[in-house]
Amino acid sequence: ARGPPASLPARRSVPVAARSRMEAIVLSGKDLAVQVRERLKNEVIQMKEHAPDFRPGLAILQVGGRDDSNLYISMKLKAAAEIGMNANHIRLPQSATEDEVLSNITHINEDPTMHGLIVQLPLDSINPIDVEKVTNAVAPEKDVDGLTSINAGKLARGDLGDCFIPCTPSGCLELIKLTGVKLAGSRAVVIGRSKIVGAPMRDLLLSNNATVTTCHSKTADLQGEVGRADILVVGAGKAEMVKGNWIKPGAVVIDCGINHIPDSTKASGKRVVGDVAYSEAKQVASYITPVPGGVGPMTVCMLMANTVEGAKRYLEKSKPGRGWPIHYTKLNRVEPVPSDIVISRSGTPKHIGCMAKEVGLLSDEVELYGKSKAKVLLSTLGRLKDQPDGKYVVVTGITPTPLGEGKSTTTIGLAQAIGAHLDINVFACVRQPSQGPTFGIKGGAAGGGYSQVIPMEEFNLHLTGDIHAITAANNLVAAAIDARMFHEATQSDKALYDRLVPSNKGVRAFSQVQLRRLQKLGINKTEPNSLTNEEIASFVRLDIQPDTITWQRVMDTNDRFLRKITIGQSSTEKGYTRTTQFDITVASEIMAVLALTDSLKDMRERLGKMVVASSKKGEPVTTDDLGISGALAVLMKDAIKPNLMQTLEGTPVFVHAGPFANIAHGNSSILADKIALKLVGPDGFVVTEAGFGADIGMEKFFNIKCRYSGLRPHVVVLVATVRALKMHGGGPTVTAGVPLPKEYIEENLDLLAKGCSNLRKQIENANMFGVAVVVAVNGFKTDTKAELDLVCSTAKEMGAFDAVKCTHWAEGGLGAVELAKAVQRASQQESHFKFLYPLELPIVDKIRTIAQKIYGAADVELSPEAQYKVEVYTKQGFADLPICMAKTHLSLSHMPEKKGAPTGFVLPIRDIRASVGAGFLYPLVGTMSTMPGLPTRPCFYDIDLDPETEEVNGLF
Repeated sequence: ARGPPASLPARRSVPVAARSRMEAIVLSGKDLAVQVRERLKNEVIQMKEHAPDFRPGLAILQVGGRDDSNLYISMKLKAAAEIGMNANHIRLPQSATEDEVLSNITHINEDPTMHGLIVQLPLDSINPIDVEKVTNAVAPEKDVDGLTSINAGKLARGDLGDCFIPCTPSGCLELIKLTGVKLAGSRAVVIGRSKIVGAPMRDLLLSNNATVTTCHSKTADLQGEVGRADILVVGAGKAEMVKGNWIKPGAVVIDCGINHIPDSTKASGKRVVGDVAYSEAKQVASYITPVPGGVGPMTVCMLMANTVEGAKRYLEKSKPGRGWPIHYTKLNRVEPVPSDIVISRSGTPKHIGCMAKEVGLLSDEVELYGKSKAKVLLSTLGRLKDQPDGKYVVVTGITPTPLGEGKSTTTIGLAQAIGAHLDINVFACVRQPSQGPTFGIKGGAAGGGYSQVIPMEEFNLHLTGDIHAITAANNLVAAAIDARMFHEATQSDKALYDRLVPSNKGVRAFSQVQLRRLQKLGINKTEPNSLTNEEIASFVRLDIQPDTITWQRVMDTNDRFLRKITIGQSSTEKGYTRTTQFDITVASEIMAVLALTDSLKDMRERLGKMVVASSKKGEPVTTDDLGISGALAVLMKDAIKPNLMQTLEGTPVFVHAGPFANIAHGNSSILADKIALKLVGPDGFVVTEAGFGADIGMEKFFNIKCRYSGLRPHVVVLVATVRALKMHGGGPTVTAGVPLPKEYIEENLDLLAKGCSNLRKQIENANMFGVAVVVAVNGFKTDTKAELDLVCSTAKEMGAFDAVKCTHWAEGGLGAVELAKAVQRASQQESHFKFLYPLELPIVDKIRTIAQKIYGAADVELSPEAQYKVEVYTKQGFADLPICMAKTHLSLSHMPEKKGAPTGFVLPIRDIRASVGAGFLYPLVGTMSTMPGLPTRPCFYDIDLDPETEEVNGLF
């Protein structure tokens, strides 16, 4: 054996017989603990040098208030403070239940500022608590006591690299190593087999290659076993049980016992002794630990050491540039590429709870909806408010054609490439699709091929019920409008007032929403009985002008026969009929409110501002006037939480909101983007999609969504296809079910070059906002190299930062790696983002700016109705709202047949309407259908449920 360290006095080499008459060297845990604490203090200083705002954190959870526990905790808190750690003492009352204890443990497990957690035992509760369950609830990476089954199992297997060793055995080992005695090959005896000392001490000695015997109450010849030990560790809990004559001369004795025996010389009448008869053993052993002052100080010291080690591991995992601890899913690609539903089912999605944890969400920030989807609470934004945002990327496209461009597929493929292939934190943020197209003609919207959101049937159908909540809220408003008109038409002012402000046990009181209406009317009274007759009349009469009602009923189904209906035909409505219509749910202003809100409070305010009609005096009538805004907020309280899903390759996706891209702004929610930007961190990316072409979805993304969110994009990804550009170049029309004309499947560079005029204009549109543009050429197998090269070179000549061919439909993220690298490079460019127009411009000037700069129009022409609306909205105070143009998506102009980049046309504005709650005016360019119809053969012919497997078939 090597000689003892300099901190211990050297022993002379003498015969065993003589050695037995020498006193053992005392192993002072106090002295060693001072050295270890000084080392830990320096390590904490070094950590803070690398991360100035970082401090190791230790949480101590206590139930009740036992005096002995309080003493031990005070020692731990003092030691933590000396080292420079943050120590948090969480004290629960004796009345704490097991669930409350487990809930607190979960919260600490997920707190990134706490790197160690100890549950102070015993649990002093009046309620039954399963100690084993509580102990194992501690996250293994924070289990600095080393008591969880996982850490114990790793220790038993000898996996010491990433586990925590219980503090007392760890301190014992440090004391043994201090002696210089060679552990390998030594015979060690451990008395006691508790989970805290005996069992882990055995495993620790074994891992250091000692030959270990564990003794306990049933050991037949305990004295004989002890007598053979070179190293003796005692943790039996019996005062002075091991006698001096049991011990092998020259043995190292480590006494873990703490016992109290009577002692009349002490003021307390008792003194502390160990499990070894110290005075006897000291005459035989070579080294021995005293009690107190031996193992005890080292136990607290090693707890601190474990916490510092936990903090080091956390820092290593959270180094700048290091991504989430996320497991990506490997694709099992086959050729030819199967149907979307077959691909969707070819892999097994991660449990959504696992996905949430991987991206840094806490368990109390996630509401699970089964295994594949979850809602994320808005409290996440509060927790991450100081986290820098990631890079913001919007995916848009050239002017759409019936041939399709693949924006959704590109959004998902790009996200898969950034995450699964470049190993950079990334979130995709997409809209929730309406069920109308799913069962109608368009089909689903989960992406396609090997770039999909999965499970696609969950994505395309009910999801978590957000659209149904919007349907319910919207139709409650519609019902309130007609009911209010009916009651005002059939009752006197007094009768209305008595019913609107009823007496409850002789007391009348206004509700909060009614008080807001009084304030709006300038009636500064809160006592219902104090209103004059004139004030009562103003309060109860909304006097809605029926032909000004802009609020329609909605449903999430394509139904052409609801485009114009008559309501109120029952005899109970006393002849109060009117003509109205149904819209599809995603056309509701409430959907636009959901997409543009940034908090629950903001949503409540927006829902109250929605204008549903005008009064006979020309004043706007709002949902707040109807008294319904609070109820709407209640119906929407869950819908406001973004929905978490995943891609085929296991990258995270937020699916939230799905407003129309013509009469609304056509983008997913601000809240989803904001939460995602915080979660990915400053080096990560958020990829979101704007509906239709760049002239519509992208323009609204910049001028409306970014204006309200305050977010600034870094990159525009503009999606184009060879075949769509050929159509813009004058290619023949295509008919569903008929083979494509040869122009689209054979090389035709002239046609393609002409069609690039549309690409040029859309690049120009994006550059107008000061954002770098990367063109993604979504490749098809019929595209030739010459055609792809022509598009890429032309795009760069036209001002794109880069242009890249992509094959993500067939190859998943692998097929978009070059696109991802181009986006990464583009994001490093300095952004010069700017809005197209200031809000202070008059309404007509804002419309003209969009028409001329984005569409290429010569001018605009307003109908008398549109001109009247300009005057009305200006008078009502809505002139400063941004503009949301409602025009065909099939052309830069108002004429769907005009492909390419037409110029010189005059854009006709038929009407202007207001979505005041959402926060924009939408001019109507031509006729906009807000209720799609079903074709001769809808998609539902192919959709069915397998009763055996419960799988949905036929979705695409």
